Amino acid sequence: DNSGRLLKYDPRNNEVTVLLHNLMFPNGVALSKNGDFLLVAETTNSRILRYWLEPSSKLGKVEVFANLPGRPDNIKRNQNGEFWVAANSEKGGLFNWILSRPRLGKFLARIHFDFTRLDSRFGNPDDAYAFAIRLSENGDTLETIESSEGETLKYISDVDEESGGSLWVGSVVRPFAIKLNASN
Repeated sequence: DNSGRLLKYDPRNNEVTVLLHNLMFPNGVALSKNGDFLLVAETTNSRILRYWLEPSSKLGKVEVFANLPGRPDNIKRNQNGEFWVAANSEKGGLFNWILSRPRLGKFLARIHFDFTRLDSRFGNPDDAYAFAIRLSENGDTLETIESSEGETLKYISDVDEESGGSLWVGSVVRPFAIKLNASN
């Protein structure tokens, strides 16, 4: 459903402000290196939104930062100000079929039905598709790492880059993390 929100908490006065309404499964937030915008991964719509914090002429404006070929599950900024996005499923299939049936989707959301776990248990794990994508501060694709036969990136939910360029990859359903060494 579209009940997702982006909230701002002010610890000085203990107030919460809603910055964005009607988000479709927001699932990850990252602040830009200089703090002028933040990004929100919107899983259902397979995109990353940019919410402007500065300059004052753009303050509060929202725009699509990147459209993705799959469903983002998290987003992290690296030391260079670029962003790594993890996606553990591509567009289409069961997820789109359920989304096309709003009553079914609302019912499954109400009972906290976990689509990813269903796919990981009953789907063919060899068919699982996952990718990590590195985006520039402007939303341009800089690098993509995709799962393929023999790789263990299936069902990833988080990608974090170390200072040397190696990546730590976490899984939404697998009980381990993977370290991918930087290639020179």
